[in-house]
Amino acid sequence: MSLDALDPYLTLTQAAGGLRSGAFTSRDLTEASLARIDATDDAMRAFLTVMDDEARAAADQADQRLQSGDASESTALTGIPIAIKDLLSTKGVRTTCGSRMLEDYVPVYDATVIERLREAGAVMVGKTNMDEFAMGSSTEHSAFFPTGNPWDPERVPGGSSGGSATAVGAGQAIVSLGTDTGGSIRQPAAFCGVVGMKPTYGRVSRYGLVAFASSLDQVGPFARTVEDAAALLQVVAGPDLSDSTCSELPVPDFSADLDKGLDGVAIAAPREFFQAGPGIQPEVLAAAEQALDVLAGLGATIDRDASLPTAQHALTVYYILAPSEASANLARYDGVKYGYSYTDGDSMWENYEGTRQYGFGDEVKRRIMLGAYALSAGYYDAYYLKAQKVRTLIRREFDGVFAKAPLIVTPTTPSVAFKQGAVSDPYEMYLNDIFTVPANIAGLPAISVPAGFGADGMPAGLQFIANAWDEATLFRGAFAYQQATDWHTRHPSLEAPSIKRA
Repeated sequence: MSLDALDPYLTLTQAAGGLRSGAFTSRDLTEASLARIDATDDAMRAFLTVMDDEARAAADQADQRLQSGDASESTALTGIPIAIKDLLSTKGVRTTCGSRMLEDYVPVYDATVIERLREAGAVMVGKTNMDEFAMGSSTEHSAFFPTGNPWDPERVPGGSSGGSATAVGAGQAIVSLGTDTGGSIRQPAAFCGVVGMKPTYGRVSRYGLVAFASSLDQVGPFARTVEDAAALLQVVAGPDLSDSTCSELPVPDFSADLDKGLDGVAIAAPREFFQAGPGIQPEVLAAAEQALDVLAGLGATIDRDASLPTAQHALTVYYILAPSEASANLARYDGVKYGYSYTDGDSMWENYEGTRQYGFGDEVKRRIMLGAYALSAGYYDAYYLKAQKVRTLIRREFDGVFAKAPLIVTPTTPSVAFKQGAVSDPYEMYLNDIFTVPANIAGLPAISVPAGFGADGMPAGLQFIANAWDEATLFRGAFAYQQATDWHTRHPSLEAPSIKRA
């Protein structure tokens, strides 16, 4: 089939249907994906490594599985091009974490989620750019280059999973995997006009995920539709003996209740998330308010009196706990065992210092210092211990809301995507996660879906949050909203003049 005949914005559901009907092959899809990357990535800069040869070989294997006629030999992901955040270990393919520290690191094993993708017959087309060690909200903190937003390459795609969001938003891959520590899937999904979902903490194995903050990190899907996100999560979720934090709970059918609608379902809209304030764009709040009207029109009961008063402290809690865990996790990068090693010093200590000085970027060093300070003698009780106590309070408040409503709805971000270089103040950058961080602190599943457009015609997102282990209800609510709107069907025109870079 001609590559021009394949829509770069095929959904996973459409692509899987075409593969099974024989309308095209996985090799056709893969060649189209690689051609799209080649044509657009000078502007998008979504990929750190493109896996051309590996992808073609995987596509040919997928076609053999599909042509066997044995339904048990294929899954919803068989033959589907997928992009992978460069924080997940891929055997034989470099995994940089967006850092000079691991620029040449090639793992000798696959992360559990990668193993499951290979078993499912998915076709990995490349590893995507990200903020260094997942620390950032714009993908400007990659050690290699910033990534562009598919709606405007001069704007950020969000972060830290910006490359994975752009790959889906720009039609370079049908779906992708990212990781979410404080909003790193949902925020870039909102900025790029795609679906991004963070599962319950423990639903997906973290084995082979290079750790940032171990009690917060979680792998999740990017897709163009809610049903596609559910299908991808179905493949990668589930118990794993290699990860002691991964739940042994059985994985339900996430798609079973998608079409049940919202008639009679209570939805909480906590007032703290719908208040105007510094940095919160009126257009984003207006899009969220309009979404509540849509949900009410679907028969849902909207509780505007719901409250999560302690959630306003979630960002503060996050920037104590996450850097504390990062300072411990990144201590392993000492220039001795693997990764970048500085060797021009006159002593072991100078080499050790040089390794971390030149191997880490400014944002990573900033967070290591914050975490080391919070954990230091004399400050542990005042900062880290108190943050853990507030974390417990936040989770209890969520429990109180879920006792009355199975779903919570909020804006995903306080603003639409901003211009690259426009936010230089770290605190201002951290505020991008103000609506997403609470779900991470409480370990809850959450999803962002396209919900209109804000300033300058840039996408805005709507966030759904559900109780722990209730991803099925989360997908149900998001799918009902998606079916009542057409925001998810709108895509950027990459042929626009703005795609050109000097």
